Amino acid sequence: MIDPDPPGPAGGPSPAIPPRWALTAGVFAITWAAILIRWAEAPALAIAFWRMALALAILAVAAAALRVPFWRSWRGVDWWTGAGAALLLALHFAFWIASLEYTTVASSVVLVSTQPIFVALLGWALLKERPAPAAWVGIVLALIGSAVVAGADLALDRRALTGDLLALLGAVWISFYYVLARWLRATKDLLPYVVVIYGATAAWLLLGALLAGVPVGGFDGATWVALLLLAAGPTVLGHSSMNYALRYLRAYEVNVAILGEPVGAALWAALLLSEAPGPGTWVGGGLILAGIFLTLRRRRVTDEVAAANL
Repeated sequence: MIDPDPPGPAGGPSPAIPPRWALTAGVFAITWAAILIRWAEAPALAIAFWRMALALAILAVAAAALRVPFWRSWRGVDWWTGAGAALLLALHFAFWIASLEYTTVASSVVLVSTQPIFVALLGWALLKERPAPAAWVGIVLALIGSAVVAGADLALDRRALTGDLLALLGAVWISFYYVLARWLRATKDLLPYVVVIYGATAAWLLLGALLAGVPVGGFDGATWVALLLLAAGPTVLGHSSMNYALRYLRAYEVNVAILGEPVGAALWAALLLSEAPGPGTWVGGGLILAGIFLTLRRRRVTDEVAAANL
């Protein structure tokens, strides 16, 4: 099911920025995430940590400038739930970014994009939200597509299968995150929510890096530029633009637009990294995107789902 009308109030003032322009800018920004990660000469945990830490710094400055008391809406069990949600988000970024060390950008991004499929399955298992028949067809198509992509990668390079599994696990972790995020966001505005969650996520990633002995400094200038762009572009600009658009457009429109991320990322990888997807990736990726489309078309998707694509 989808929202029949845009979430914005009918007859209200026109938005300062056309929402479809904002949505286009947000999706464009997100398509660069995998490329910037590849350009950052740093370990996966370090990239994930600095992505969240630098995004936190940008958002904290915005919260201070706007005088947003981001801590007031957090009480009691919220902090424990938020810590759990942040841990799941940290695992998502750590696994997905690590996947890019083993497999192609196209395979990694299209597999991590299967997260709506896992959200639908979790909603069915935990929240008793029964998917419509078309959604089940979409789930099956996406699973078949994932198997095709993995099989094609395995035929080319056995290490690529490790990357495919890491990307799928990244999709699983973010799906569990959505279960907690849906509950938390019901009582919190976006900026206070992301400041706390991004801060906790960065803390979990830093702890993981320290325990694993992964260096989080000593990188060259080009890597720091890539990390800053990763935080400012895909993380802050990309997510914020899509949340802005979600206020005025149908949730379905926003989520379908996000399917442009795997296409855009594959295009940049082909042009800038000489990673042209093979036939198996095209076929499997097409099945996955078709499956996600069917699943989203029959499911009400909240702004948390729209906001979190890596």
